[in-house]
Amino acid sequence: MAGPLIGTRIKALRQEQELSQDHVASLLGFKNRQTISAIETGERQVTATELLLAVKKLNVPLDYFTDPFRLDGEGLFSWRQRGVGPSELKEYERVARQWVGGYRTMSAQVGRRPPLMRRALGLTRQSRLEEAVEAGERFAAEFELGDVPARQLVTIMEERLGILVLMVDAIKGISGAACRLPELDTVLIARNEVQGRRNFDLAHELFHILTWDVMPPEHVEDPHDFGGNRVERLANNFAAAVLMPKAVVDSFGDWGHSDDEGLITQLNAAADDLNVTSSALRWRLVTLQHLTGTRARSIPELALRNNGREKAKEARPTLFSRPFAEVVALAIERGHVSVRRTTKLLGVSLEGLEELFSAYGLDCTIDL
Repeated sequence: MAGPLIGTRIKALRQEQELSQDHVASLLGFKNRQTISAIETGERQVTATELLLAVKKLNVPLDYFTDPFRLDGEGLFSWRQRGVGPSELKEYERVARQWVGGYRTMSAQVGRRPPLMRRALGLTRQSRLEEAVEAGERFAAEFELGDVPARQLVTIMEERLGILVLMVDAIKGISGAACRLPELDTVLIARNEVQGRRNFDLAHELFHILTWDVMPPEHVEDPHDFGGNRVERLANNFAAAVLMPKAVVDSFGDWGHSDDEGLITQLNAAADDLNVTSSALRWRLVTLQHLTGTRARSIPELALRNNGREKAKEARPTLFSRPFAEVVALAIERGHVSVRRTTKLLGVSLEGLEELFSAYGLDCTIDL
C-alpha cells in the first residue's frame, strides 16, 4: 500500500487518540516503535494484512486510510469564528476538509494543477503595522484593483495567485477560514455574511495565505477581537489597505468637517460604493488621519451600515466557485468520480448539484 498517505493518516489518528508510537507498535504486532516511525514518515510501506489489522485495532473504516478525498493529517486551517464550540468546529472542519481534499484530487485528475510557485509578502511578526498598510496599498496598485478593489479581489486570487476561493454555507459563528496544503491554498468565506464583511474576511485571509510560512495564524481567531495578537493586527491593516487604498478614500472628498449626521451619511454612502462596512471604513479613516480616534468612537454603531441600518437586499454568492464547479463537472464527465459520491462530498442533493452547474453555466450530464 502507498506509504506516504497511509503513514500520514496513521500518525494523525495516533495523535488524535493520544497514543504513543510504542502503543501502536504493540497493537499492530511490531517489535518496536521504529517501525511505526518509518511508516509515518513514508520510509516503510504497509502490507494489506497490516492495513486491515490497523483498521480493526484503531477502530476506523478502511477508507480512513485509502480515501484520497480526506485530509486527515494534512492541511492546516485557521478559522475566523466566534462562539463556536470545539466539537462543533471540529465537525465543520471535517466537512470543509472533504471539499478541499476533493478539489485537490479531482483537479489533479483533470489536469488543473495549482501554480508551482507561491507568492509571498515580505513581512514578519516584527513588521510594523504601517508596513502592513503599505503592503496592502502596493498589492491593490500592482494588481490594478481599481476604484472598487473588492470587486476584483476574488478574480485576482483565483487567476493570478492560484488560490481556491469557496463561498460556503457555514455554521453560525463562522465567517471564514484559510487552509494551507503543501500544494494548494484555499480561502473559505461564509456566503450568508453581508457583502462588506465577506470582502474584509477575504482580504484578511489573503494576508494569512501570503504570510503563512513566516507567521502561521492561530487555528482559531475571533474577528471581533480588534486588538488581537500581532499577526491578526497586521492582517487587519493589510486587508483595510487592500480594500480601501488611500487614493480611493481621498477621492470621496473631505472627511470629518461635517456634523455627525453628515459624516454618518458620507460614511455609509462611501461604504456602499466600496463594498465594505461603514465600521471598517471608519477605522481606515483613523489610520489615514482623516478622523481622530475620539471622533470615530463617538459615532453610534447603530447608525452605521450593517450595524443596525436597514440592509440592502444582497444576493448571496453562488455556492463554492466557478473553478471548483468546473473541476467537479470535468471529474464527473471523465468518470473520475460518481454523481452519488459527488453529492455526498459536497453535501447537496442531486437537484442541488444540477443547480450548482446551471448557476455557473456548465453543461454537465448528470447520469446516475
